[in-house]
Amino acid sequence: MTDILAGLIAGFIFGLGLCFSGLADPSVVQGFLDVAGAWNPALLFVMGAGLTVTLIGYRLVFGRGRPLWAPRFNLPTSTAIDTPLISGAVIFGIGWGLAGYCPGPAVVSLASARLELSFFVTVTVTGMIAVRWMRASLAALPKGLGQS
Repeated sequence: MTDILAGLIAGFIFGLGLCFSGLADPSVVQGFLDVAGAWNPALLFVMGAGLTVTLIGYRLVFGRGRPLWAPRFNLPTSTAIDTPLISGAVIFGIGWGLAGYCPGPAVVSLASARLELSFFVTVTVTGMIAVRWMRASLAALPKGLGQS
């Protein structure tokens, strides 16, 4: 239950930050990417503030020796830059470019009740489920089959 509560609190704070910074609006992000036109540095400031808070937060949290609501840290063990990472990043970027929304701001913007956002989030979640299903199906194949 504490995992769910921690996730809800973190998600709420993240959503508030997106709303206060204006990053729930795709035009702000598009303005940041328009370096040859009407460039909007808002995203740069939000990223800088996020990086600063993260650096301080990591020092404080890791200095405790363990998380507040868990017996140990669950950190990623892989540092490989592999095909799933690169293909996932490419698909993510294409989706962001086509929709104008990153998944996080899209979920926050669901409160606007715009049909296209509901569709985008539904398709995003469907894609995530499909990838998990495909990975599980490939893992169930006998050794050598379905491995690249």
